[in-house]
Amino acid sequence: MKKIAIIGAGIAGITTAYSLAKRGHQVTVIDQRRYPAMATSYANGGQLSASNGETWNTSKNIVSGIKWMFKKDAPLLFNPSPNLQKYKWMFGFLAATLKGEHKNNTLHTIDLAKRAREIYFKIADDENIEFELLKKGILRFYDSEKEFKDDAIKAQWLEQEGMEWQILNPSEVEDLEPAFKNNKNAKKIVGGIYTKSDASGDIHKFCVNLEKVLVDKYNVKLSLDTEVRHISKQQDKLVLTSSKANTVINEEFENVVICAGVGTQAFADKLGDKMNVYPVKGYSITINLDDEISKNAAPYVSLIDQPVKIVASRLGDRFRVAGTAELAGINTDIRQDRIRPLLKWVKEFFPDVRTESYTPWAGLRPMTPNMMPLTHESKLKGVFYHTGHGHLGWTLSAATAELVADKLE
Repeated sequence: MKKIAIIGAGIAGITTAYSLAKRGHQVTVIDQRRYPAMATSYANGGQLSASNGETWNTSKNIVSGIKWMFKKDAPLLFNPSPNLQKYKWMFGFLAATLKGEHKNNTLHTIDLAKRAREIYFKIADDENIEFELLKKGILRFYDSEKEFKDDAIKAQWLEQEGMEWQILNPSEVEDLEPAFKNNKNAKKIVGGIYTKSDASGDIHKFCVNLEKVLVDKYNVKLSLDTEVRHISKQQDKLVLTSSKANTVINEEFENVVICAGVGTQAFADKLGDKMNVYPVKGYSITINLDDEISKNAAPYVSLIDQPVKIVASRLGDRFRVAGTAELAGINTDIRQDRIRPLLKWVKEFFPDVRTESYTPWAGLRPMTPNMMPLTHESKLKGVFYHTGHGHLGWTLSAATAELVADKLE
């Protein structure tokens, strides 16, 4: 049994803590916030989605990104203010695209996503975790014939066991998700692609409820409202220097796993490790389905509007709509010009869903240039990283947590 510290109580940290605690280790989870999963793991799109595992490193996306760059309501927004880390990440993204590893990285991501999905299902069963899990698959839908045909062709190399691509015509889309059929004034759909094995659920509820299990059942220590200032090595032990309520704490561990999201880059810089993780900002709205008309009008099948890169999930009596990517550094300001397209999208496709009562949110996805998560050891032996999942943190973390746990055995 090892004494192990986890820095970060988001989805990466909580799943890592679970994987290690199940193996009998003595685990402490440390987070600078007062509660678990209050940053990027708070209000994402909700999808456990192997079908959305395609990496972004394509020439098509670069061209689209340039077109969108300065359009305020575009799926991608670029803040041109000078920032060394931002431009380093962008050059890294371009280099990863030119290397031509898009297909191999996508297939590897899909394998991780399928493995993670089964782990989440098992945790839900074994630990009786409630997080609005819906095993209704994910439906990509299209109002662009070109986008629809382009994605249908991808089935030749993407379709596999656990990610079966079912090509649907407009009437089949409506049969699968009657919310489209009921809204006669909605925007026209030309087709869809359905992956029945995918699922959706509330990431925040999962983290909070699993944290309770970790503490009550597996004796995991939770140290919240605590900031880790320094990691050092003394003989064969790692020493974490933290502060809580103006009190400095020094504690020894055999291993440390850094799962601090976009904050992981700062730890890597201090430890002298090469890392290129940049915050790619995303937005969401959570609509309260307070009336029967809205409840009946909102879809149950989780959705991806592929042409505009918007995803949506039903979370009990709430409807989560998320999207956009913004390169603006460490900034969680909620911009109304980025929220407005999400509200407009709901009105276009589900006009009977009332949007008076909604909660806007912005989070920072920790993203590597090649879109692949990081699970490697630091130069400081005994310290490991678990970060870089980008827009797939919820989708991948349960599997990458196992990879990290294996390395600590």
